[in-house]
Amino acid sequence: MHVTVDRGVCVGAGLCALAAPRVFDQDEEGLVLVLQPRPSGQDRDAATEAVSLCPSRAARVSET
Repeated sequence: MHVTVDRGVCVGAGLCALAAPRVFDQDEEGLVLVLQPRPSGQDRDAATEAVSLCPSRAARVSET
């Protein structure tokens, strides 16, 4: 699994950071940051849930 984000479309809702705090965070402007681009274990499930919650679809996961 590989996590990516498009900070250009991020609206700063913060749902990703709430759902997967070890994978995502927010900068001082509230925009998403990826802390763990290749999560493992429970963080994989949390990252998948976080991506599904993103209102702007700024976060994505791929299986590469």
